[in-house]
Amino acid sequence: MAKSGLVLYIALVLLCSCFAWTQCAPGSALVTHLPGFNGSFPSKHYSGYVTIDPHHGKRLFYYLVTSERDPSKDPVVLWLNGGPGCSSFDGFVYEHGPFNFEAVKTQKGLPRLHWNPYSWSKVSNIIYLDAPAGVGLSYSKNLSDYLTDDLKTARDSHTFLLKWFELYPEFLPNPFFIAGESFAGIYVPILAFEVANGIDAGVKPVLNLKGYIIGNGVTDEKFDGNALVPFTHGMGLISDDLFEEVNRECKGNYYNSFSSTCHSKLSKVDQAIIGLNIYDILEPCYYGPSTWTVKAGKDRLPTSFRQLGETERPLPVRKRMFGHAWPLRAPVRDGRVPTWPELLNSKSVPCFNDEVATAWLNDKEVRKAIHAEAQSVTGDWELCTGRVLYYHDAGSMIKYHKNLTARGYRALIYSGDHDMCVPYTGSQAWTRSMGYKIVDEWRSWIFNEQVAGYLQGYENNLTFLTIKGAGHTVPEYKPREALHFYSRFLRGKRI
Repeated sequence: MAKSGLVLYIALVLLCSCFAWTQCAPGSALVTHLPGFNGSFPSKHYSGYVTIDPHHGKRLFYYLVTSERDPSKDPVVLWLNGGPGCSSFDGFVYEHGPFNFEAVKTQKGLPRLHWNPYSWSKVSNIIYLDAPAGVGLSYSKNLSDYLTDDLKTARDSHTFLLKWFELYPEFLPNPFFIAGESFAGIYVPILAFEVANGIDAGVKPVLNLKGYIIGNGVTDEKFDGNALVPFTHGMGLISDDLFEEVNRECKGNYYNSFSSTCHSKLSKVDQAIIGLNIYDILEPCYYGPSTWTVKAGKDRLPTSFRQLGETERPLPVRKRMFGHAWPLRAPVRDGRVPTWPELLNSKSVPCFNDEVATAWLNDKEVRKAIHAEAQSVTGDWELCTGRVLYYHDAGSMIKYHKNLTARGYRALIYSGDHDMCVPYTGSQAWTRSMGYKIVDEWRSWIFNEQVAGYLQGYENNLTFLTIKGAGHTVPEYKPREALHFYSRFLRGKRI
């Protein structure tokens, strides 16, 4: 064979092997085993770093779980957890990842991993991304990168996606969605906007963006701030009389009223809900509510809206079963908000237990298996870190939702209806405020012959959906139902 013919033959072989799927994926990123798990994987796993700024040594960590069904055709979904400052291994370990993690009884033992029958990798390829730099296993050698904001985070995540798809070009034809929960209600629409603008501008590679998914997401200061009082009344947590008093004195404005009488009535609401698990009012708290205070009105906004950029911020509360990144309001002691060290060394914060994920991701063998840097580079893995100083500078997300849905991108906004951290009442109100025509009037949706929640569909492919009995992290509380609506939305099917 002539030399030119041999070169052409080799090129064709490489091209064909790539189209045979996953052969183009970097071999060094393949995960072959995981400590704590025995057996073979039903689909391929890849993990590692994408360097988004070589001058600063800024590297974002990802973990890809390919679809167990048809990875060559199934959608690719980017998953982001919130915070700001929470690792997307939250979703991997506790929500919809491929494994269920079983804690061991011995103090130094690693968790045991079992297959999760309701993993979202049953129907999609899913990328768990730690972002921004400084979160989870992502890091930068220039500490100035740990001072960030909404727009910078979106730009960095967009850069990650472009470089990631260059590493995995076989996925470019697949439908692409961006998903997340909690403060990712900020991350997701801004990133989707960046991606959409890049597509329109002809940025290469061209991503096949189809839509986005947000669960119990922070969206708008006014709507989120006014959501708690209607929620507490609707759930029977405050009396009709108190609700009427609050409405009369606050005139429906619980978020930024300057009336001292309104504040007095809101204090009664605060007292009524002390001791409840804010992430699921049906569940007990992990430690206890003795020093935990939840506030109505402007002070009950997520920490992300109230104290961004401070060096001493309230603890980003998380759990094994109960909770997420930030509280409605930090516990107040002696008239002040305690510092990070005080809270981290205290067990008075309820619903906080990350022992399983922390033990697993700080194990040397686990880090080696998933191609993560050692603790000497990234520091200890924390579910929600205090390293990142984050500024919420993009304002309300409603303008982003209007832009994206008007351009034809599909949007699913879902809410666990027993979450008091980001109550469904706020999400229901802001989706309605978009002014879109209702095309699927409020109705129940069914799973396993039972009512699983309610939804309302709007024109421009916007859907608001509740999950009956679920808390803040829906796939954790209702994994079967979550997989059901997730898979149907990805396929464009009626839920």
